[in-house]
Amino acid sequence: MQQRAINVVLTGVTGTALAGMLVAGVAAASDDSAPPKQLLSQQAVASQKHEAPQQHTPKSTEKRQAKPAAKDAKSSSKDGKTVKKGPKVLLSGKTIASYFWDDGSGVNGDTGAPAGGKPMQKGLFSSPSWPMHTKVKVTYNGRSVTGFIGDRGPGEPSHRGVMLDLDTYTFRYLLDGKKPASKYNAGSGEGHLKGVKWEVLSWGHGAGKKGKPQPFGS
Repeated sequence: MQQRAINVVLTGVTGTALAGMLVAGVAAASDDSAPPKQLLSQQAVASQKHEAPQQHTPKSTEKRQAKPAAKDAKSSSKDGKTVKKGPKVLLSGKTIASYFWDDGSGVNGDTGAPAGGKPMQKGLFSSPSWPMHTKVKVTYNGRSVTGFIGDRGPGEPSHRGVMLDLDTYTFRYLLDGKKPASKYNAGSGEGHLKGVKWEVLSWGHGAGKKGKPQPFGS
């Protein structure tokens, strides 16, 4: 009877010990698996940080794309419109101008073809001193004509301040915007225009002197 009781007690103790060992084994197995999971999670986060592409804010993109507007050295802007600049003026002044048409035909005492070697035409002017083929712009009453020096003259009138002889068409156009009665007659009754503005745009390579106009033969 006493021996049976001892066996029952041992059996209970043994069962309790075995149960405790099983529980401890399960807990130990759980603890062993936890570190690998935690390590894997940390590695995944680190990998995502390295692989994440860099993103630029719209402001930084706009700064990179912004470029200064190019400037046009040959033009200027006024009220949003592009205005072209005219040719550079080398020399300017005012004088009295007369008119002529000398085609070598002998009409009205013509002395021969223009000295510059080019035929008489609209825009061919005569100067007592400037180099042949000098480019000149003349203005009067708000009207302008650009021509060239193609002949010598006027002669004696240049000593009285008449420093330009204009072709008949240019003379009449500057006067009132009309056309002459003929090549040899302006048809206006006017023989001179006082206060004609002249502007030298480029000097010619022919015979003559640069600078302010000088009377004929001086």
